[in-house]
Amino acid sequence: MTTTSGTAKRGRAGGPYALLMVTMVLWGSAFAGSKAVVAQVPHSVGAFLRFGFGAVALLLALALSGRRSPGRPGAAARGGWLAAAAGVLGVFAYNGFFFWGLSLAPSLDAGILIPVMSPVLTSAFLLLTGRERAGWARVTGLALGLAGAAVFFLGAGGAGAGGSSRLLGDLLFLASAACWATYTLIGPRILAGVEPLRATTYATCAGALLLGALAAPDLADVAWRELPPGVWLNTAYLAVGATAVANVLYYRGVGAVGPARASLMMFTVPVVNTLCATLLLSESFGPLQATGALILLLGATLAATRPRLPAHRPAPSATLSRRLRSSGDRAPLS
Repeated sequence: MTTTSGTAKRGRAGGPYALLMVTMVLWGSAFAGSKAVVAQVPHSVGAFLRFGFGAVALLLALALSGRRSPGRPGAAARGGWLAAAAGVLGVFAYNGFFFWGLSLAPSLDAGILIPVMSPVLTSAFLLLTGRERAGWARVTGLALGLAGAAVFFLGAGGAGAGGSSRLLGDLLFLASAACWATYTLIGPRILAGVEPLRATTYATCAGALLLGALAAPDLADVAWRELPPGVWLNTAYLAVGATAVANVLYYRGVGAVGPARASLMMFTVPVVNTLCATLLLSESFGPLQATGALILLLGATLAATRPRLPAHRPAPSATLSRRLRSSGDRAPLS
């Protein structure tokens, strides 16, 4: 017999996963949405529009939340500056490569390479530096992931798949994944003690300012009055939905179920992106790229879902345990 308390517990457990699933849909659709914007404006301008408006939306969300910085004012100010510095890598560099890649390659490629290669690169670094122990399953998963990426790039370079332009775009997506992997690794230390919404807001604002400086030379080349209304609707969706709302929902989900379980939801992003790119933009894979994508996804899933073990056998302290678990606690800004 099911009790009322048991039903309530299941409801509370399902709520965070519903928030995370909404987040993954917003992020997965953002690849195709960003590609549609880049088709109308220079890639630098597209990146600035999305994160410029996204910064405004996050500032408004922070103001409406009424939350104050925890701790001493000096520590809060230092945390704010560090969060802004993290935005140079996690927002500016990441999206600089991402939007540049979108001007050369389909969003379908971005939605596979970035969310799947980021955890592969993160795990590879942790194993190579000895911060985590290499079990056979994780090594096999990483090897499959790297092999799948190689096959994917070979497919992208073929004449039927788009040639050198698509290959260059995919390499830029790989650079985006490397930026996010680095941000994931350094983020917990840099952003320690800063409330997630505040940290995301500061990082987005700092990155948006730099993206604005990068876009400045191209702003005069845009025929603003001739842009179709769809561009502005798409930009508003990307800024508010895929940037501001998605980050807030993600951190609420992470707070409820933990970063390890939340990070596994990331593997739904390529599925959502594939549906959006094929249905809305009529993009497609070649056979070789599709094979590489499947191998890459299989390897990344195997590497990410295995238990992460510390480099040494003694049980880690509570602080180290939190640090190891926090490696997944960074929301992608795709």
